[in-house]
Amino acid sequence: MMPVRSHIFSTTPNGKKNIRNRVLIVDDDIEITNLLHLVLDPNEFEVASCHTGREAVELAKKLHPDEMIVDMYLPEMDGIACVRQLKPRVPSLQIIMLTVYEDTDRIFEALTAGASGYLLKRTPPAKIMESIADVHRGGSPMSSEIARKVVQSFQKPNSSPNETDQLTAREKEILTHLAKGFTYKEIGDEMFISDETVRSHLRRIYEKLHVHSRTAAVVKFLKK
Repeated sequence: MMPVRSHIFSTTPNGKKNIRNRVLIVDDDIEITNLLHLVLDPNEFEVASCHTGREAVELAKKLHPDEMIVDMYLPEMDGIACVRQLKPRVPSLQIIMLTVYEDTDRIFEALTAGASGYLLKRTPPAKIMESIADVHRGGSPMSSEIARKVVQSFQKPNSSPNETDQLTAREKEILTHLAKGFTYKEIGDEMFISDETVRSHLRRIYEKLHVHSRTAAVVKFLKK
């Protein structure tokens, strides 16, 4: 089967970005790439794809996707390295790791690098599509097996120096709401502050915890 992929996103007649979510798929498995192209609703998503890590970094800089689905192990540069390069440059970019591996160290390495979600490749296509919409709304989708590993890791004692001691009470309150799955707007409503103020607090939290995503920040906060 020939790959049904594209390296470009369309534009409106006036040259502006199409209003659909732009999704960049990065996977060297042609069947997975083709499947995602087919299942992502063209009324909601505009899809492009590539097959190597290095190509993914270049395309992301050029195409400005809203979300990326990235395989953990890629030719030339692995998925985690892609995340490390892209998140500091484009903090708003939402990245979901898609992999066959359930290794706890790699899961946290990906989340700390800036990934917002982590799905196994056996995840049903409809669930993957739902997860992209979820991460766009501010969620952090994970396969149930991955979520269990994350929860278990929170329950392990951690004797290393705690960066969360630097956080203010308000910053800890924001992280507590994020851990419960609140969106930025819901946090703002709960704390009587604007969405932009929430984002401003998060930028300071990222600096203090040395992370690049809300998922990584919540992980560090809950492991304190």
